[in-house]
Amino acid sequence: MILRLNLTLLVTVIASALYLVQVQYESRRLYTEIERAQNEARKLEIEHERLQVDKRAQATSARVEKVAREQLHMRPATPAITQYVTLKGVAKDGAQSAARPPEGARPLPLGRGEAQTAQRSSLGEASE
Repeated sequence: MILRLNLTLLVTVIASALYLVQVQYESRRLYTEIERAQNEARKLEIEHERLQVDKRAQATSARVEKVAREQLHMRPATPAITQYVTLKGVAKDGAQSAARPPEGARPLPLGRGEAQTAQRSSLGEASE
């Protein structure tokens, strides 16, 4: 009877020891997986910050102006090239009327590759 009890206890201790080894192994595996995920998160965070800096650098007014001039062939608006557009049928007070557009008001031509600048007068008047 004591031999059976000792044998049962020995088997239980061995099974417990094997289970402990398996749990420790799984714990270490999960820990390394967490570390890898944290390293990847740090790398992604650094990449995100770098992209944000690049985005801010690309959006500077000097760069936008340079790209507009060189690639889009745009030029600054000057009074010589500014055309004022008025809405047909809108009176000074904003009410609809059958009035003709003021002298000098003309439609804005659309051309490819050149800057088109139009400023709409809030009162429907033509510029100087």
